[in-house]
Amino acid sequence: MVVIVIVVLVIASGNKDESTTSAPSATPTAKTQQRQTREPAGERADLVSFQLDDRSQAGLSDIWLVWTIKNSSSEKSDYSWDWEAVDAGGTRVGDGSQFETNVQPGQTARGEFFTTLKSVKGIKLNVTSFDRTASY
Repeated sequence: MVVIVIVVLVIASGNKDESTTSAPSATPTAKTQQRQTREPAGERADLVSFQLDDRSQAGLSDIWLVWTIKNSSSEKSDYSWDWEAVDAGGTRVGDGSQFETNVQPGQTARGEFFTTLKSVKGIKLNVTSFDRTASY
């Protein structure tokens, strides 16, 4: 056992890079952020757009979720997804589930839903789950 530990330590120290590097930060790097925002493959790609639309006027908040689904499968499909709205400080300020049903193959469907958000400034939408199932 002691021999194994010594061998591991020798191998690990032999690959040392003499340059100094800082400890990983809590803030994601640009590379990590790029990975997180890359368009997912498969059924998730059917959610062409999902964003906030600020229709506020005369001092009254009127913020909607708007989306576009394009069915890329070969069968009539239903879609459901969960989302969250997160402010610049990382606090979740809203969340919910959306549905789009009976979308024919190749068809595009658009939808919208009212939110209780007071502002869109600094708000980021995250899709936390996404599912496409066959319609019957």
